[in-house]
Amino acid sequence: MGEYLLIIISAIFVNNILLAQFLGICPFLGVSNKLSTAAGMSGAVCFVITLATVVTYLLNSYVLSPFGLEFLQTISFILVIAALVQMVEIVLKKTSPSLYQALGIFLPLITTNCAVLGVAITVVTKEFAFGGTAHLLNLGESTVYALATSLGYGLAMCLFAGLREHLALNSVPKAFKGLPIALITVSIMAMAFLGFSGMV
Repeated sequence: MGEYLLIIISAIFVNNILLAQFLGICPFLGVSNKLSTAAGMSGAVCFVITLATVVTYLLNSYVLSPFGLEFLQTISFILVIAALVQMVEIVLKKTSPSLYQALGIFLPLITTNCAVLGVAITVVTKEFAFGGTAHLLNLGESTVYALATSLGYGLAMCLFAGLREHLALNSVPKAFKGLPIALITVSIMAMAFLGFSGMV
């Protein structure tokens, strides 16, 4: 249980995929103008990251590794992620047309969101150190890591969207309007999250 707690705290706060690892920045900057859109995108990314990690973990463990096909990891993981995004797109189109319209072009961009592929590859290749020993994550730990990472992504995106909505109501110097003030805000958020680094 302690290992799972360490994984959750580390993935959400200490090694936040957006603010510490800088993965998934494109949709982060593109969809974060409104809190409602950012929350919808976060939910879609959360679902895709978690499901993609489980499927790619099983694919790697039971197909690629046993047959010595690890060199096909990247291409096979990309194909799995693309298929899952298509599934999410179909479900959103039927269940929530307003969210589907709001996300627009950014929904297909989850396919090329490096955060999704980054988590899937990290889980099967990187050794994590818990309790003094380093080991690859098992399926349960991988699922928890993926879910916590995607929650960290959603937390950062929603916080940033709230800040951008607030900034839109304030007078910002002309030279800083738009993307410059957004990047300054992200850098301050990243420094704030750096304060969690002593927790794990």
